[in-house]
Amino acid sequence: MSEISSHISIDLDRSGSKDLTPAIICQEVVSQAKIGNRAILNGIDCEIKRGEFVAILGLNGAGKSSLLRAIAGLLPLRSGNILVNDIPVAPRTLTQARQPLAMLFQGGGLIPQLCALDNVLCGKLGAFSGWQTLRGFPPSEQRHALELLDRLGMADFASQATGQLSGGQQQRVAIARALIRSPQILLADEPVTGLDIIAIQQVMKTLSHLHQQGMTIVTVLHDLALASTYAQTAIVVDRGQVVYHGSSQNLSAKFEQLIES
Repeated sequence: MSEISSHISIDLDRSGSKDLTPAIICQEVVSQAKIGNRAILNGIDCEIKRGEFVAILGLNGAGKSSLLRAIAGLLPLRSGNILVNDIPVAPRTLTQARQPLAMLFQGGGLIPQLCALDNVLCGKLGAFSGWQTLRGFPPSEQRHALELLDRLGMADFASQATGQLSGGQQQRVAIARALIRSPQILLADEPVTGLDIIAIQQVMKTLSHLHQQGMTIVTVLHDLALASTYAQTAIVVDRGQVVYHGSSQNLSAKFEQLIES
């Protein structure tokens, strides 16, 4: 497992992990979407610093995944503001706000009929016109995609349909697809759901290594032990609001206090 993560290298400002300026700011965020009579996001306030590894936690339906989708501009807001690198996540500036972001969807979000290499290249679709992609991706992009698969221990599966891969292998392909955009911030929505224990450790160690390289990692998790082991910071969401934002250490005791209150 360590061999996979130790070969990952990304082009980031190495000072990022020491930067205390916000990468993401959420100000009184209220979503249009509701659960019953309540907005799914019901006044979210938080800041995520550049270079942080943040775990978003909470019960089912608390608004964890919705918060990630809102940051990525995939969930319409009724009110409030979200800024990514000081750029509003709003219709007029959405393309610019999304530029430093990549998102890892629950289950990978891959196209099962396509091979691993083509799935990784799909991460660059927005960077080329439709006519360019009809002619195929440039050789330089194909080499880059293959290099990312190699760094994640997946080069031998580059030509294999992703639907034939294991869950852990699919998630590594999904990570490669996210990395091909050279993001500064990776949003990961429950990246280890449904994986076996070995695959879970592979994926989390990969995210940890990306964080050590300077990337900001924001991931939704259900496992308190994983959050305490890998994340620096925990954001606990309940009924669409942030009820805890602080150190990820000793989360079990903190959750007990929240439940009791």
